[in-house]
Amino acid sequence: MTLGGACTTFGRQPMAQARTIPRGSDSGDARIGSGARVRGRIHGEGDLVVEGQVEGSLSIRGDLTIAEGASVVSELVEAQSISIVGSLEGDVAASGSVRLAASARVRGNLRGSAVSIEEGARFAGKLDCEFDLPPELGGASRAESRGRTAARR
Repeated sequence: MTLGGACTTFGRQPMAQARTIPRGSDSGDARIGSGARVRGRIHGEGDLVVEGQVEGSLSIRGDLTIAEGASVVSELVEAQSISIVGSLEGDVAASGSVRLAASARVRGNLRGSAVSIEEGARFAGKLDCEFDLPPELGGASRAESRGRTAARR
């Protein structure tokens, strides 16, 4: 995991700057600790947990967790899957799922293969995902959808 600007490397390589990965942590996740404030570009491979504050572009090939009390401000956040418990301002693009916990505060557009928003989460933006409406909301049942798909072939 690298941070633009300071080019700090997280993970297995030693860092010259202050550690943001807790000592003795058995988790393979890279962490930006609750006392850390990062400005710049973050990109890399592997999972990342943000517990502090991030301002800048964030693009990883892994799962991203924005923990409770954490905040991220970015034009675009890209990851495999994204779980938001803290706050995020910016657009989200996930190749997998996007999950907003009850305490999440999100202002921006969400795109993912699946999006779940728990009751209590605050969200202002647009959703971009594919889903079927339940029949009581005017959607077709799964059997009807399959029948239409087969008929088009």
